[in-house]
Amino acid sequence: MNIKENDKLKALNHSCAHLMAQAIKSLYPNALFWVGPVINEGFYYDIDLGDDVISEDDLSKIEKEMKRLAKKNKLIKREEISKTEAKEIFKDDPYKLDLINELDEQITVYRQDDFVDLCEGPHVESTKELRYFKLLKVSGAYYKGDVNNKMLQRVYGVCFADSESLDEHLAFLEEVKKRDHRKLGKELDLFLLCDYAPGSPFWLPNGMVIRKELENYWYEEHRREKYQFIMSPIMLNRDLWELSGHYENFKENMYFSEIDDKEYAIKPMNCPGGMLVYQNSLRSYRELPLRLAELGIVHRHEASGALNGLLRVRTITQDDAHIYMTEEQLENEIINLMKFIDRIYSVFNLTYTIELSTRPPEKYIGALEIWEKSEETLANACQKIGKEYTINPGDGAFYGPKLDFIVRDSLGRKWQCGTIQLDMNLPERFDLYYIAPDGSKKRPIMIHRVIYGALERFIGILIEHYAGAFPLWLAPVQVVVVPVNNEYHLNYAKELEELLKANDFRVMIDDRDEKVSYKTREWQMKKVPYVLFIGDQETDSDTVSFRKYGTNETENIGKASFVDKLKKQIKSKV
Repeated sequence: MNIKENDKLKALNHSCAHLMAQAIKSLYPNALFWVGPVINEGFYYDIDLGDDVISEDDLSKIEKEMKRLAKKNKLIKREEISKTEAKEIFKDDPYKLDLINELDEQITVYRQDDFVDLCEGPHVESTKELRYFKLLKVSGAYYKGDVNNKMLQRVYGVCFADSESLDEHLAFLEEVKKRDHRKLGKELDLFLLCDYAPGSPFWLPNGMVIRKELENYWYEEHRREKYQFIMSPIMLNRDLWELSGHYENFKENMYFSEIDDKEYAIKPMNCPGGMLVYQNSLRSYRELPLRLAELGIVHRHEASGALNGLLRVRTITQDDAHIYMTEEQLENEIINLMKFIDRIYSVFNLTYTIELSTRPPEKYIGALEIWEKSEETLANACQKIGKEYTINPGDGAFYGPKLDFIVRDSLGRKWQCGTIQLDMNLPERFDLYYIAPDGSKKRPIMIHRVIYGALERFIGILIEHYAGAFPLWLAPVQVVVVPVNNEYHLNYAKELEELLKANDFRVMIDDRDEKVSYKTREWQMKKVPYVLFIGDQETDSDTVSFRKYGTNETENIGKASFVDKLKKQIKSKV
């Protein structure tokens, strides 16, 4: 649930942040407060406690004090005061004074009992409404997000209007914890995160299987859509990044090195390399639309505090494509691309919504009429294939409007993955052109697009979406063969292993000297799609008895039928 999208919940959580601050001030009289905003997941407050430290164990104590204060049923009152009055009220709090200095002359504060805080609101009417809350965790946060400033303590919480909603949300959070891709990644041996390379995952053999299957599927589907594939260098000369505009606009997120007295940069985006590929040949209108795709590895210097498993990394594999076309081809190309994206997401049972991000109010390039026509083209494409969209005003890239695809996973959480971006910048900067039917040079229209987005992030999303129980075609180990008694059943188990391997299945034999029940539980925990049990019946009749992950039922069928069953399942990608 996105708290910020619900006005009532937003007011509840905003007010509860103040209630928490009041309770902390009561328990820790020297506490000073920076900001306490509402976020999608609830609220937090950044606090300077001096020499005191709040641990996870202290949250229950703070909650108890919050409940005591809420029961007093104090009105939450809004007041408008001058800047001078505000400075007098908060004269002993340097954090609030810093905020006040950035505000206009007319300032609003909210009071409840003896507690007062800077705030624009809105809030609920009384503390009595703040009964159903939970403090969730404690972390560190630099003052103003600057690593050179003091580390503050950040306490997170959430508030609802009734106990049922709170209980439901807490149950949801428990399910989220179970699905955490970092936890499952370790349990299932998928990837390694290491301080020797912060933000750059190491792919373990199991995780590499998933990655390669996603890549193979990507190539297969792009061949169907008549894409051509390219690969551009990881490191390129500074001159290129100046030409593309990245040196001016993205330099702080790039990695640089000096080679032969010249400055080079590791690419943060694949686009400039793609421009050079287009430039390499004289292009005719007959080649258009030209679809060039690249699974390119890029590097971006994300802040260390922002890194989050596979969901926020510094080494990123983008499933980029740059499509060049005539103006007449644009709308049809967007429609085909939207159908392509829809087909890809449906394979993973990911639903999605679409946002149309329009021209930024200030920093943008290109004429207004071109922007308006481009935005209209994107909107028309959505309408022609019956796809609803919402407008995200002013959030387009500086070089053009875009369609963002916001996927929903099995828990209903939203993730921004795919995007279709019109670019009015790079074709001009790189002087790209094609030869028109009349022999003249014309500028192509260009689209940037991704579907997975970042492959690392997409895998992180899928781990949580499937709770680690991948569909058969993606599962690192698809079948485990368990002989009941090695002395009598191992030879037939090995025959089955060879049969399955010959049909390109990922299979292994578990011939450890352990009870069958123990092995079964272990492979269920590893979320292997199929476990085969081989005993006297199976050996004598050339059959297999299998149990599918997530069920307690065992089914017996012929080994050839079992192979056919798996082939059909993989082909349909269910």
